[in-house]
This record gives sequence, C-alpha cells and structure tokens, in this order.
Amino acid sequence: MSKKYVEQQDDGAYRIAGARVSLDSVVYAFRRGAAPESIQRSFPTLTLEQIYGAITFYLAHQSEIDEYLLAGEAEFEKLRLASHEAHPEWHERLERARKEALTSHS
Repeated sequence: MSKKYVEQQDDGAYRIAGARVSLDSVVYAFRRGAAPESIQRSFPTLTLEQIYGAITFYLAHQSEIDEYLLAGEAEFEKLRLASHEAHPEWHERLERARKEALTSHS
C-alpha cells in the first residue's frame, strides 16, 4: 500500500499532502541540516510521518525538485529587482533603517 506525502498543485507548487505547508519549507530546513523533529517544531501542523515522507519524496526526486527550487529562487530575484527599480526611494529608506538598527545594536 502506497501513501502520498507530497502533492503538486495546479500552479506547479509542491505541498505536503493534506497540509498547507510547502515542500520547499521542509526541503530547505532539511538541506540546512535540521532533523525531522526540529522541522516539526517549526511546522507543528505536520506529523513526523509527513515530514519523513516529504524528505523521502525529495530524495527520490532530488534533481527535479532542485530544478523547481532554483526556478523559484530565480523568479524571486527577478521580482526583487523589479521592486527595487519601481520603488528605489522606499528601498533606500529601508536600507538606511536597517543599517541604523544594526549600528544601534553594536
């Protein structure tokens, strides 16, 4: 008997079956070296079985999922750059505030 732990949505996104948590979230934590129990603390709506199932799915489809993640990262970067171009003054203020916050904590 086979159980499905990951579902691909109509928009191409991968989600943990029966949950709203993305496969991306589990995979990135796994790649950082997080143990399944640690991942579960970050996503308490998931069971350990779902987390292990998602990791197993990733390992079985690693090249496909790695390509999917790279495409998502490229799209994020494209949107980030477009936002900077569309709102440069807002981003400058945000960067100044970030730097001020860092220097005030030093």
